[in-house]
Amino acid sequence: MTRTKNKGKGKGRSRKPQDDRSDLIEKIDMQNERFYAYYKAQKIVPDEEWDLFMDALRQHLPTTFRVAGSRQTANTLNATIKDVHVPSLSNVIFEGQQIPPPVQIPWYPDGLAWHFNVPKKVLRRSPEFKKFHSFLVFETEVGNISRQEGVSMLPPLFLDVEPHHRVMDMCAAPGSKTAQILEALHARDTITSTSIPSGLLLANDSDNKRTHLLIHQSARLPSPALMVTNLDASNYPSIKIPTQNNNGTTHLGPLLFDRILCDVPCSGDGTIRKNMGIWKSWQTMDGNGLHGLQVRILLRAMKMLKDDGRIVYSTCSLNPVENEAVIAEALKNNPAFELVDVSSQLPQLRRRPGLTIWRATADRSAATTFESYEELMNSSLDDSLKAKMTEGHWPPKDVDTLNLSRCMRIYPHLQDSGGFFVAVLEKVKKLTDESGGSSSERKREANDLIELPEPKKQRMTSEAPYLADDDLMTDGLVEAVPNEVDSMDTEKGSRKLRSKKESLGKGGGSFKENPYTFLAANDPILLTCIDRLHITSNFPSSNVLVRNPEGDAARSLYLVNDIVKAVIQNNDYNRIRLTAAGTKVFSKQEAGKGTDAQFRVLGEGLPVVLPYIDPASVVIGDMATLKTLVESYYPLCSAFEEPFRGVAEARSPGSHIIRFPFGELEGALLSHDLVLPIWKSNVSLTLMIDKKAKSALSLRLFGADITTAGKDVEAMQLQREAR
Repeated sequence: MTRTKNKGKGKGRSRKPQDDRSDLIEKIDMQNERFYAYYKAQKIVPDEEWDLFMDALRQHLPTTFRVAGSRQTANTLNATIKDVHVPSLSNVIFEGQQIPPPVQIPWYPDGLAWHFNVPKKVLRRSPEFKKFHSFLVFETEVGNISRQEGVSMLPPLFLDVEPHHRVMDMCAAPGSKTAQILEALHARDTITSTSIPSGLLLANDSDNKRTHLLIHQSARLPSPALMVTNLDASNYPSIKIPTQNNNGTTHLGPLLFDRILCDVPCSGDGTIRKNMGIWKSWQTMDGNGLHGLQVRILLRAMKMLKDDGRIVYSTCSLNPVENEAVIAEALKNNPAFELVDVSSQLPQLRRRPGLTIWRATADRSAATTFESYEELMNSSLDDSLKAKMTEGHWPPKDVDTLNLSRCMRIYPHLQDSGGFFVAVLEKVKKLTDESGGSSSERKREANDLIELPEPKKQRMTSEAPYLADDDLMTDGLVEAVPNEVDSMDTEKGSRKLRSKKESLGKGGGSFKENPYTFLAANDPILLTCIDRLHITSNFPSSNVLVRNPEGDAARSLYLVNDIVKAVIQNNDYNRIRLTAAGTKVFSKQEAGKGTDAQFRVLGEGLPVVLPYIDPASVVIGDMATLKTLVESYYPLCSAFEEPFRGVAEARSPGSHIIRFPFGELEGALLSHDLVLPIWKSNVSLTLMIDKKAKSALSLRLFGADITTAGKDVEAMQLQREAR
């Protein structure tokens, strides 16, 4: 978020903290004549809506968030928001004003996305909103809530992913859209266990640091179907997998995808409501300079798609040069594709059709725009500026045959959102005519295809354009949730495109990741792990791998599905710059005196492993037991009531699984079974989930943070208030 600078020069002057967003730039400063002239010339909205459109751009963007995770888990948490939190926030009066509660975004499926607009001083001082704020903080930390700008939730919805699909997210970091795709792959998950889908999600980003942010985000929904690579999307290499021939034999063929998301780098001016520095920095060449890269990424996606597959292209830009012009140029180069009419999907989403007429320009002042490339070339503009433009920046002569109106434009004044662009393309199976030529619903001759310019090195400046996945830039919940809990905001500087070498090269610097090595199914450490954890014989032990070249089961064991295994075994990990694969399920736990170290089930891996754990080995607890485990770090076995105490004392030291059936205790309601990992030492038990997850669980069940860490924080707050 851009903040005004204190220009006072007197020493000792300090600015009072502001609670009502007056620290944001004033509306009088939200001016840019270049922006105004350029978009007025594009006629992106009717004249009678222009003032509404511009006024909406100057309003603070409301907070939006999405309830994440598997469908059953999300619906359960969503019911808590709707039935517990919203009623408690519905009649809050603060400083004489009624504060509106969160409301569901009308177009998002199953009402799992929410929208609210509350000043941060209300969140700090209103007890009701302060409690809701804590709920959001902890549920975001454990991955049950995704703080995501509303319109950025759209591309995965139009991708229409199913569990068997092979999916690629070409420019994936920081990962909110990737998480949505993972949720679709795991649509068959239950509240307590995760399926192993037959499909694949290959998430890629060209920036090495951002790939690690992506891995962190994706870890909130552990999946054996996930791979992360660190490559230039516009030049993504072919990945080989065993492919069956007609005669039943196999050969190594290219991995083709059912679905590809191209949420490409863009100028980001659709995010101007939350990235207000754009008011000062916006210029026409931001979008012009990215057009070629955007086209190359989309064309590479087209090459990697199966027949009848689907691509969703999206940006957080309003600029037709980055949107319709890219789609038109890609369609001209690949007539096997066509735009899909999705106007009947998400009927409550207010949208506008794509443009068929726009006027590009190389004039930095935007005072003059040009109807065509030829008009630009005949103008008096400097030749160096003309050289930066191509015919592809303008509508092609046969623009009416491309159905660009099937693209979707989302404008801020329509539903109080950011600006966004989405296009859905599908590959039509090629039909061969008698002459051997190919035909489709829209035929084009080969000599009609336009020639792409050679990639040019981009000069990156301090005013560099933004990456299209605007989730990282989202200030949406910054007003509601402190920055320190927002992993998406920790690298706002990384939002900007870096140097050619780092962002647009072969993945951003040297590649230093360790390779993945599969364990033999009869590996003694793996067999011991399976035996001690009471894992059944149908567990896919041949898909367990470690991350070191020697193949030693040193600290962590990972699990992947069959297609991820095929990719790892048949491709050089350095060539595809494989950064992450599958999900971590077991980790070595150092034991106390007289006890050997052994592997335990990780909290994030438990949903994947649970279907393979012998039910007879699972310990049954109750709400009183759960409360004791939440309240204390290492409660003694003797601290529990019978019959659980006797069961716990009889268990051998090591990793165990405990199931809490739904129940009630002193007004605290557990509405569904809860399964968690525990560690038994000689005399005590430990709930093996991290502090933040434990606090989130405590708030969800008991309405307060009763953990040791939560009590410590409360004690410190009381001490500060007493001073």
